[in-house]
Amino acid sequence: MLTRKIKLWDINAHITCRLCSGYLIDATTVTECLHTFCRSCLVKYLEENNTCPTCRIVIHQSHPLQYIGHDRTMQDIVYKLVPGLQEAEMRKQREFYHKLGMEVPGDIKGETCSAKQHLDSHRNGETKADDSSNKEAAEEKPEEDNDYHRSDEQVSICLECNSSKLRGLKRKWIRCSAQATVLHLKKFIAKKLNLSSFNEKAPLLLHYRPKMDLL
Repeated sequence: MLTRKIKLWDINAHITCRLCSGYLIDATTVTECLHTFCRSCLVKYLEENNTCPTCRIVIHQSHPLQYIGHDRTMQDIVYKLVPGLQEAEMRKQREFYHKLGMEVPGDIKGETCSAKQHLDSHRNGETKADDSSNKEAAEEKPEEDNDYHRSDEQVSICLECNSSKLRGLKRKWIRCSAQATVLHLKKFIAKKLNLSSFNEKAPLLLHYRPKMDLL
């Protein structure tokens, strides 16, 4: 089986923060456009702006911080690709809390221990023979980790087609998170109608009517 070695600098553009030019730490993704930044960099930027630093799309007119989320998958990828990055970051965080005389949070302790065990296993030449057990443990995680905004306030929206050029949806009523934006709805409609492209700036007329339960 042929293997191809890729140098780290060839993928740096995909795992670095556009705001600080460093490797992603506490990777946080904008839900509108899926661009990712360091959480501290993005939060500081959004204190005075409401657009994405990369594509300049408006995240939200008044509450952009509600439309960003921690990207655990991206952060795991960065830590796996960059040697020593996770250990260095955990050490900095421990030093920060000790300097302030505060107790180190439990999640940082847990990440530090897991990172140390991972390094020790590689140094001792151990192999991961418990992949099946790790898979079972991952399956036993509570559904709250992947609730896909089901815990948010929910709204019911009626999507009616007023154009003769487009066919209507089979199910015009949808229930979604109150944090969903018009762009999310446009992408949803384009996917359902198999539209190859759509204009993000085109107007979308929405009729909001509360869905009444049938007696």
